[in-house]
Amino acid sequence: MTAVDERPITRATRAAKTFEDLEVPEGYKAELLRGDIVMMAGPDRVHNAIVELVQDQIPRKNWRRMQTQDIAIPGEESEPQPDLVILERVAKIGPGRLIPAADITMLLEVVSKTSVDRDYGEKRSMYAAGRVPAYLIIDPTEQQCVLLTEPVGSGEAADYRVERTTKFGDPVPLDLLGVELDTSEFETLPPVKRHRRP
Repeated sequence: MTAVDERPITRATRAAKTFEDLEVPEGYKAELLRGDIVMMAGPDRVHNAIVELVQDQIPRKNWRRMQTQDIAIPGEESEPQPDLVILERVAKIGPGRLIPAADITMLLEVVSKTSVDRDYGEKRSMYAAGRVPAYLIIDPTEQQCVLLTEPVGSGEAADYRVERTTKFGDPVPLDLLGVELDTSEFETLPPVKRHRRP
């Protein structure tokens, strides 16, 4: 006799299974964002230089600074891969490719011409829904850093209560990390028109 799995197959389980089995072409990365698989080209040099400058300013002895790390957000059909994931060095994380959002102190995304709407919109609400205490958006096209703190709400209505925008060249206080981020060496890119977000 053949056993039958009677669990309902939902869009979420199909998307998660498809995403887990996905073979991503070299030079690309993929993320599962609210049930949609989003594939994008690898980052450019300016992007990587900014991530490196931020990572170098966060003390390794206190914090894990992880790139290309997938995260799990409870209640979301999402497995995003932020540009930088920061968690306490003492955090006990298990094996596997997903780090629970509850273990994360701060996430960083560097805006590109293809990620601008996702970084300012979809990922903002997604990370707030996951109760990530701080989300830092670094935008080389607008030459600014947007630090979001105090997550509230749930699902697509989730957001951050506090938003602080700092222009490149001025320091960004990252109080949760005990760091003042020097942005004076951040490079810039030509402006990009946002399509869906203010």
